[in-house]
Amino acid sequence: MATIERLYDESETTKVRFIGFSTDDFRYDFGIIYTNQFFGKPMVVCMQSGCSTLLDGEDIQDYEQLKKIFRLKNDKQAMDLAVFFEQNLPTSRFETQYD
Repeated sequence: MATIERLYDESETTKVRFIGFSTDDFRYDFGIIYTNQFFGKPMVVCMQSGCSTLLDGEDIQDYEQLKKIFRLKNDKQAMDLAVFFEQNLPTSRFETQYD
């Protein structure tokens, strides 16, 4: 039998925001989970695909990564999402706890 070492087991009350919006080309439905975990990065879940990731202001500038994570078809969709995330995600980044 494998030995299991629990690394953490935290409970917290979180703020969850559900946002649906559309552009000229596509409809989006996201859940954004604001938590003290993950160095302050909110967890973003696409309600249509189930794809999720941690995002901050720096991450949303990487259009190729956004396309890959959320299975987007083109750069325009990635740019539209980046604009949306710029307006709806916190801009400050927490310091890492590991040096």
